[in-house]
Amino acid sequence: MIEVKDLTKRFGATTAVKDLTFTVRPGRVTGFLGPNGAGKSTTLRMILGLNAPTGGSVTVGGLAFRDRPRGLRHVGALLDAGDVHGGRSAAAHLAVLARSNRIPRRRVDEVLAEVGLAGAAGRRRVGGFSLGMKQRLGIATALLGDPPVLLFDEPLNGLDPEGVLWVRGLFRRLAGAGRTVFVSSHLMSEMENTADELIVIGRGELIAAESLARFAARGSGAGVTVRTPRPAALAEVLTAAGGTVSQDGPLLAVTGLDASRIGDLAGRHALPLHELTPRTASLEDAFMKLTADSVEYATGDAGESR
Repeated sequence: MIEVKDLTKRFGATTAVKDLTFTVRPGRVTGFLGPNGAGKSTTLRMILGLNAPTGGSVTVGGLAFRDRPRGLRHVGALLDAGDVHGGRSAAAHLAVLARSNRIPRRRVDEVLAEVGLAGAAGRRRVGGFSLGMKQRLGIATALLGDPPVLLFDEPLNGLDPEGVLWVRGLFRRLAGAGRTVFVSSHLMSEMENTADELIVIGRGELIAAESLARFAARGSGAGVTVRTPRPAALAEVLTAAGGTVSQDGPLLAVTGLDASRIGDLAGRHALPLHELTPRTASLEDAFMKLTADSVEYATGDAGESR
């Protein structure tokens, strides 16, 4: 479990992270979201002991990461896929890390095979890798020590569609095995497909720490679309039952009542239905709505929407 308590980081007069408190639990994929400049990367670096907090604390499994010998056995991380010596092969890079963390050499071949870099690809110099191949090597590095906690910062950059699907399945498998998986990403669609929980920050402060479903419900768009040849009559019935209804010809957009309740009310009043479609709220819409005041560099349209 990752526990962040009152975490603060200042760089001179700039406060990158302010009084941040949240918990990342095992057995689920937790997404880490926020606008550019929100403090996500700084927070990840403090979890790994790469940046010292100005205040507060962060522990992994009850200990500060820097107090753990042979850290790759406890936490695996991908922060920057390009931060690898270009003159080394993928296998040599992993072999050095394995030896320094007392990890069996066989793990190098195992993780290279898992990420699709076995054989000749693993013997190539990293300097000739594409971004997608570097991302795969970074994921292999995170998996090397078979750790219970894994951190990934934008792991999908440069991956092709097959790679994206593979990473999505990998994260689900890792969480299903009881590991703690913490993923920072700007891709809302991937968070919708992968995450169970969300930590959302803006300007270094916590905005939300809750399930993906609960967070998405904060956005607009949730409700039920209803089509009926008697829209005015049905709208009156639904409004009396506590729903909010907007009409566009035979179509009604309803909030405040679920599809089952709408169907029951229509049946009770002998009002025919030609369509009854639940609409789920958009994670992207909720994110934009809740982080609108935390965007560092808002475009003209974004400013007008606020």
